[in-house]
Amino acid sequence: MSANHTPPEEPNGPEQPLDEGKAQVAEVPQTGRQRLAAGLWPPRVSRAQLIVALLLFVLGLGLAIQVRSNSDNSSLRGARQEDLVRILDELDGRTKRLEDEKQRLEDQRKELESSSNQAEEARRQTVEKERQLGILAGTVAAQGPGITLRITDPGNQVQSDQLLDTLQELRAAGAEAIQVNGVRIVAGSYFSDEGGGIGIDGKKITQPYEFRVIGKPQDLEPALNIPGGVVQTLEKEQATVAVTRSAKIVVDALRPAKQPDYARSSSS
Repeated sequence: MSANHTPPEEPNGPEQPLDEGKAQVAEVPQTGRQRLAAGLWPPRVSRAQLIVALLLFVLGLGLAIQVRSNSDNSSLRGARQEDLVRILDELDGRTKRLEDEKQRLEDQRKELESSSNQAEEARRQTVEKERQLGILAGTVAAQGPGITLRITDPGNQVQSDQLLDTLQELRAAGAEAIQVNGVRIVAGSYFSDEGGGIGIDGKKITQPYEFRVIGKPQDLEPALNIPGGVVQTLEKEQATVAVTRSAKIVVDALRPAKQPDYARSSSS
């Protein structure tokens, strides 16, 4: 018995002959590391990937700074209790000193404001007092409501004492400033009979005699017209008397300020 002999199979196609002058190079398989390196380099980065990478870098930098800051602020965590108590006491003392300084400055501000207000009030009162004294002394002009009293004496029968009585009646009724025929009446004014007229403080005036009086008209006029008063007395001397109320009377006759020869202010 003879064994069956199977002839070798023929290749699927006719064997291709090698071109002359060319060598056939077999491919060498690459390792995993080589394939990874080939995939990473040269890098292929898109614009979106670049922006994301930049944002991640900034975020990481911020986190690093925050961690460092927290580390610095937490430096007291490891301090001893005695050190913490001492630090707290120093802070309390510093706060107390600052509060005291604030209060001192506040008190000083209030004192300065009060002093300023007091100085301003004193200055205002001084100016007002000077004005009042100037009116009484006749060194400053004055204006206000009042009356005008005009006395006409055709027979020259009116005497200086009758004008003095008129002046006293006006003062008693509240007259604050008086001027007669351009002569300012002051506390020391006097009347005298002069030839053909009447003198005030040595200055001769002639009729008609005109009194400009500043005061409350409702008090001044009735005081002159009371029964047996100034108006009736002057009319008995055949004089004509006219009293006119006015909302504005101007007393502008002035006297020079008299300087004392010996008296001096006690504050100087």
